[in-house]
Amino acid sequence: MPIIKGAKKALRASERKAVFNLRRKRVMRDEVKNIKDLVKAGKTEEATKALPAAYKALDKAAKMNTITKNHASRRKSRLAQAIKRSSDK
Repeated sequence: MPIIKGAKKALRASERKAVFNLRRKRVMRDEVKNIKDLVKAGKTEEATKALPAAYKALDKAAKMNTITKNHASRRKSRLAQAIKRSSDK
């Protein structure tokens, strides 16, 4: 436990930020999982329509440093590749 006043304040701020980060990560994970499920089911048109929502969630997480910019970019690229591969079949 922090003893110094500034450290106590930093802990409180960190706990508040953790709530937002967890929420962002949950939304991001849900969107990505939704697309992966649609691709597995062979519903590429629906997956393509859901892609902007996943991009938005990933970009927001990267913007607020919940994940790194490269991580978001890589996830977006892999989602697009998965949709493209499933539509080619």
